[in-house]
Amino acid sequence: MLDDIVRQTGICLAELLDAAGLEAGDILAVGCSTSEIMGKKIGTSPTEEAGEAVFHAIYPLLEEKGIWLAAQCCEHLNRALVIEKEAAARFGLPVVSVVPVKDAGGSWAAWVYRQLHEPVVVENLDNHKAAAGLDIGETCIGMHLKPVGVMVRPQKPWIGEARVTMVRTRPKLIGGERAQYR
Repeated sequence: MLDDIVRQTGICLAELLDAAGLEAGDILAVGCSTSEIMGKKIGTSPTEEAGEAVFHAIYPLLEEKGIWLAAQCCEHLNRALVIEKEAAARFGLPVVSVVPVKDAGGSWAAWVYRQLHEPVVVENLDNHKAAAGLDIGETCIGMHLKPVGVMVRPQKPWIGEARVTMVRTRPKLIGGERAQYR
């Protein structure tokens, strides 16, 4: 099953990156319920192996493209984010003192924390919101995204047993009937 999770995650990520047009220096927010991936209710059966599989499908490609991963913690840490220390410094994000673990932060965030080069946790992304988001298992990542969110419909909206929601963002359309947009 873990090979399926890696494959399904890779397909979803490729579709999202294609639709979102992310560039080096952009942030991708990823929320992931490993419980939901394994067919259980969110927060009831955290599974480190599922978090590991998702990470291995996502991180190498993001690192290659220079896109920052912001891994959302669970609600017990108020959906704080695990991010590289360099990204936190670049965006002026205040670091908070917590280390995510399976039961407070979630298996996904805990795994990411142990894998990043210099991981830190930030409460939110302040004015440097994510340009796109991958939500695996309905983890509520919207608070970390730039306005305006546009849904990206994956061809197969499931990773394991978890429903997948993908969002790209675009600049606000302002003006009126005479305004022109690209």
